[in-house]
Amino acid sequence: MIKKLILTALSFLLLIAVSCDKKDNDSPQNPDPVIKDSVYQQYGTPFAGVPDVEDIIMYEVNLRAFSSAGNLQGVINRLDEIAKLKVNVLWLMPIHPVGEVNSVNSPYSVKNYKEVAQEYGTLNDLRRLTDAAHARGMAVMMDWVANHTAWDNPWISNKSWYTQDGSGNIIHPAGTNWMDVADLNYNSSAMRLAMIDAMKYWVYTANVDGFRCDYADGVPFDFWKQAIDSIRSVQNRKFIFFAEGTRNDHFTAGFDLNFGWQFYGALKDVFAGQPVNRIFTAHTAEYVSAPQGKHWVRFTTNHDESAWDATPVNLFNGTKGALAASALAIFTGGVPLIYGSQEVGTAANVPFFSNSSINWSANPEMLSTYQKMLNLYATEPAARSGQNIIRQHNDVACLEKSLENSKILLIANVRNSNISYTVPLDLRGTQWIDYEGIEQLLPNQLQLEPYQFLLLKK
Repeated sequence: MIKKLILTALSFLLLIAVSCDKKDNDSPQNPDPVIKDSVYQQYGTPFAGVPDVEDIIMYEVNLRAFSSAGNLQGVINRLDEIAKLKVNVLWLMPIHPVGEVNSVNSPYSVKNYKEVAQEYGTLNDLRRLTDAAHARGMAVMMDWVANHTAWDNPWISNKSWYTQDGSGNIIHPAGTNWMDVADLNYNSSAMRLAMIDAMKYWVYTANVDGFRCDYADGVPFDFWKQAIDSIRSVQNRKFIFFAEGTRNDHFTAGFDLNFGWQFYGALKDVFAGQPVNRIFTAHTAEYVSAPQGKHWVRFTTNHDESAWDATPVNLFNGTKGALAASALAIFTGGVPLIYGSQEVGTAANVPFFSNSSINWSANPEMLSTYQKMLNLYATEPAARSGQNIIRQHNDVACLEKSLENSKILLIANVRNSNISYTVPLDLRGTQWIDYEGIEQLLPNQLQLEPYQFLLLKK
């Protein structure tokens, strides 16, 4: 009886909240009613191994390219390979059904927030994936599209949930050419509650551990704070929130991570000929605005860059250049991101509006190098949290990091030419172990081949 009274009271309070929204004229036949947390049954055991933000090694999966089947089972089949990269956070690109009205087959056109697309599998497949990832020490993060929906999403019948023009027509997101999606109206309190409810649905029914939030700049600060606070209120759970955006207020809203676009741009500029210090200046500039405990994600590619721009092998002039760029991205500071395909040196663009297939047997030496680099990153505290000591040079990056008894040294030639590098005086004759376990004594002068790098510890 008490439980029934509580549920009745909650329903009444929700009705008041919706009716008080002056801009809402929501249909009584709401196709996706807000359901309270208590209705959802927790699937599985919440993962106790969600890493601290500074210890994350993230891996992005484009399901349509990851396996020949292009489904969740294809990811499950390769989890052991991902684990060899010391990955502890798995980011899945959107798994929802794709809209069919005005469609370009983009996974970011969500037809239903509470369904798994048939092309990827079923809810049970997603559950098996999260179970298998958790068993290997990996948290699972879903891609979440909060700015817009497909035109055939059931929410579309609630017209006030969407932005409209002067004639009352629902519009696509202003300032974009995204004609396949309808822009959501964040003046609607009922829509906000439904969005938060949909996010919590996956926390409970698939045991996911966080969200990478697409086009976070297009969604108001106060919604992100509302949503993140609400999800973090789930008891005995730890979550990761990652913003795709450029706004300074995302960290304040509660996001743990944001894309390091300044650093990525600087990395490309340096490999195109600008002085090395541009990388470290960009790194410092980004962290000036980052609150304690918040981090920028470091990458040499992601799904957008590899689809629409170029893959690292092309951007950084071959596999050696791609590896040198990755070494700098991983060890300068921040949270490293690997996009599934870069570790085997995929050269061709990797689409995500259509299916393709990655050749996992390509460039085994490159894959081995990634495994060894990331193993060093995962096992040496200085790599993740050490303070940078930068040695100035136009063409060679020299980065030393120390934390208690852990020390890392990276020396990288960022040019496609041989360089004779004069080792800094205090490093000459010092003994190190490289990332392959071989002892190294630093000489006075290093003869570095194009894009050669030394990654050392002591």
